[in-house]
Amino acid sequence: MAGKSSETFLRLCMALAVIGMAGSMLLPGAAFCEPEDQLRPAMAFLKAETAKLGAPEIKGEEAVAGKSAPALFFGDTKMNNNFALVDKVQEEMGATATLFVNSGDEFIRVATNVKKADGSRAIGTNLDPKGKAIAAIKANEAYYGEADILGKAYVTGYEPLRDPAGKVIGVYYVGYPKGD
Repeated sequence: MAGKSSETFLRLCMALAVIGMAGSMLLPGAAFCEPEDQLRPAMAFLKAETAKLGAPEIKGEEAVAGKSAPALFFGDTKMNNNFALVDKVQEEMGATATLFVNSGDEFIRVATNVKKADGSRAIGTNLDPKGKAIAAIKANEAYYGEADILGKAYVTGYEPLRDPAGKVIGVYYVGYPKGD
């Protein structure tokens, strides 16, 4: 009887392993990781990709969705209205991504794949001036946690974006819609 029980147990374990592998192939990452677990790797990916382009700096101004904003560059690559990098983060990591630039007391989305209710990119919109993320950034700290972005709940990560002198000139953002 003991032999039959262990054989049944082994078959059950093998079946569960096959189901787990199939699930991970159909939904990569989703079978084993929660969005919170994916935030830091997505942030690391965003920062690594920008670092490949060169040091961050502000060079002049450029309109973003009709709003004047400082022009954010990484090396010679202007980020205002440039979606290649944030879209790459979404393709590779499944995360929404944004680069904000500091403009006075505001942080303006200059490159993003976060969508507004009408389906358009949320460029030219501001980081919530009353949110926990901006409070952390103004304290020169990162923020990881829940945030409301344009009326939708997200699990998010925000980190200060500094120029080579250490001045905060913007914000890196990655996030996942809550409940996805």
